Amino acid sequence: TAKAASIVVPFGHVIGNEKWRGSEVAQRLQGKVKLIFEDGLGLVDFHLSNRTCILYISEADLVAGDEFKRRLVRFRNASNLMGLVIVEKTQISDQYFLAVQKFVVLELGMVLLPVANQGEASQLMIQLVSRWDRGQLRERGSNPFLREQRPQPAEPAVFQALQHIPGVGKTKALLLLQHFGSIHRLCNAALTELEQVVGQTAAQQIHAF
Repeated sequence: TAKAASIVVPFGHVIGNEKWRGSEVAQRLQGKVKLIFEDGLGLVDFHLSNRTCILYISEADLVAGDEFKRRLVRFRNASNLMGLVIVEKTQISDQYFLAVQKFVVLELGMVLLPVANQGEASQLMIQLVSRWDRGQLRERGSNPFLREQRPQPAEPAVFQALQHIPGVGKTKALLLLQHFGSIHRLCNAALTELEQVVGQTAAQQIHAF
């Protein structure tokens, strides 16, 4: 999914995995947003923005067994994108839903959005895209540096990655994320700046790592 991680989504667009061409979701998105199909999205079904993507779990996926779990785990391990998991909660899939919810939210730390069908899923995506586009427009007119300094909510993949650094547990990972906002800024941080956030011992371990 290296390619999927570097996808650029133009303003007002959604990039869909080629396998969704001709689906009800795609038909309902057309006309509301500009939908482009790409072949190499790997595990991702739709890209809503440069940072956010959709992994779609259909009723059929739930009934078929655990393959969808393997797909989500592979995504979480390989991608630094914010993955939103859309799950079809129908009369047939309802019996599996609680277990899926626990797996996605508690074990993987991802966002789960239940929908009744593909039509509802497309509505949800349209709302998300229009909300982000409005946010982008507002940000374009404001100071680009202000957003960098605001503490970002801990994105699960980055949060997990930070905990692999020796001496960094959940608390320190959260402090680092809130202070630096991204792995990139953390990697370029001076030792003195790290010390201010996590103390001398942990700072030296992080800097060495």
